[in-house]
Amino acid sequence: MASAKATVLGKTTKADLPKELFGEAFHHSLVHETARADLAARRQGTASTRTRAEVAMTGAKAWRQKGTGRARVGALSSPTRFGGGVAFGPKPRHYTVKVNRKARRKALRSALSVHAERGSVALLDASAFETPSTKAAAEALAKWGPKRSTLVVLAAEEGGAAKSFRNISGVEVAEVGAIGVADVIGAASLVVSEGALSKLQERLGA
Repeated sequence: MASAKATVLGKTTKADLPKELFGEAFHHSLVHETARADLAARRQGTASTRTRAEVAMTGAKAWRQKGTGRARVGALSSPTRFGGGVAFGPKPRHYTVKVNRKARRKALRSALSVHAERGSVALLDASAFETPSTKAAAEALAKWGPKRSTLVVLAAEEGGAAKSFRNISGVEVAEVGAIGVADVIGAASLVVSEGALSKLQERLGA
């Protein structure tokens, strides 16, 4: 069973972290653009409403053209009538926004550097959680004392650590290859395993 002894290595200062990952200046517009693209890519885009052509309704006129004293009227499927079709309603589409690879990498380094500047990043020894233990993970986090929401970034093979942290309230666990700028910049605190740190260095070309 893993113990809570310094598995999360306390607050890590900027000097303790690799400069190539955590030494990027903050680029507000670039981080905003990339985070927006990340969130847009997660939208399903499956919303769909019926047009007047797709509404199953009679094609007969509501009443005859003349002699009733009322205004002439055509098909009941008109968007202006109750139960009719929808004018300019949503149809299935994609929301993806293209961001160049170099720009995306720079934005992610910039988001990571924000945590280094704030002192809100810690390194994790995932080998201590070969046997999953939510209690040990919770005790380790409590000892470190992170701010509000915490993002735990792990390598794909660190399943024991993932199982240990995933059930803790306010903690989100993500695989290093799947995290984006929106995940990093949206978390108040960041915990990165040593294995994930090396993967980040490979991914960001640092």
